[in-house]
Amino acid sequence: MPCLLAILALAFPRVAIVLLWLFSNFFGVLHSNILLPILGFLFLPLTLIVYTFLLRSNGQIGPLQLVFLFIAVVLDLGLVGGGAMRGRR
Repeated sequence: MPCLLAILALAFPRVAIVLLWLFSNFFGVLHSNILLPILGFLFLPLTLIVYTFLLRSNGQIGPLQLVFLFIAVVLDLGLVGGGAMRGRR
């Protein structure tokens, strides 16, 4: 059961990115270069979603938006790093 939960936690942001890309124009306008969305999909998917949402909603990143972006980065790194720490035990 914990493995299934870990797989769902890792896959959910990536599934959301694919669904947003297929059924909406969420990423199309902001990212003219394809490299940032691909790297975000592979390494920091939740951060990519939050960053794109913040740019679409306000057009700029302020101090409060940086807090949300920092939380997304920490969550992404926690998802990746949590499995590495358990593997060492």
